Amino acid sequence: MDRLLAMRVFTRIVELQAFGKAADSLALPRASVTQLIKQLEAHLGAALLHRTTRHVSPTLDGQAYYQRCVALLAELDELEGAFAEGGTNPHGKLRVDLPASLAQRVIVPALADFVQRYPQIELMLGANDRPVDLIREGVDCVLRAGEVHDTRLAARPIANLRQVTCVSADYLQKNGTPASLAELQGHQAVNFFSALTERCFALEFIVEGALVEMSLPARISTSSAEAYVAACEAGLGIIQVPHYHVRKQLEQGRLHEILAGFAPPDLPLTALYPPHRQLSPRVRVFIDWLIELFAVTETR
Repeated sequence: MDRLLAMRVFTRIVELQAFGKAADSLALPRASVTQLIKQLEAHLGAALLHRTTRHVSPTLDGQAYYQRCVALLAELDELEGAFAEGGTNPHGKLRVDLPASLAQRVIVPALADFVQRYPQIELMLGANDRPVDLIREGVDCVLRAGEVHDTRLAARPIANLRQVTCVSADYLQKNGTPASLAELQGHQAVNFFSALTERCFALEFIVEGALVEMSLPARISTSSAEAYVAACEAGLGIIQVPHYHVRKQLEQGRLHEILAGFAPPDLPLTALYPPHRQLSPRVRVFIDWLIELFAVTETR
């Protein structure tokens, strides 16, 4: 029995709560996964997993063993990274998940630099606005905009993105240009809602140093950043969005910034990763690269 492989298989089963999903994530035959767990339990002399037809969960012994495996595998990754060409050339797969608009407009165009620096890292990029469960989906790192509420994850600030309030030229022609927050009464918004909670986010403004929230009526609500901007371009209402996302539209006159004197607060950008992977050289160099990228990229 390959004990190290068995430990990796066991941790993935616990995280994904299924033998088949663990096998698929590790590109192993399902029969091999089942056999490895049987051998591991026989070797340890303890049952590690409760199995039913629909669910797999760790036993008390399995939960304790899982915690030790996670720590040991993370330490092993760190050790291997330290000895890979003096610790300067991390290698292996790195699964990251990015907001779709940020990936398309900022990160992917700059990735050639990261690939050149770290040629032995194989990036697996997800780019969408869907909330990702890092543990269950085996993702190493996600980049998320907005406040961070998941205390189970380690977090590292990346940047603060300037936001703008904007509308289309067609909307302004039909509805006029509001010059104050009071004049927003009677206007329409495009609502952006959380795909996780379905809560719509209010418009936010900084007035004399204080945060003011306003909710306007909306005929369109979306959880997609791309659809959010597209609906605004179609004249369906007011939006607030990071400046980088609408820079071209503003420059070309397709969208217009309004209420610039009451700008929305900056949007924090944060890298999140499972605590047991915080020492991974691959994760560390990717986050360091992101911080460097946003320090020189025009996101204001």
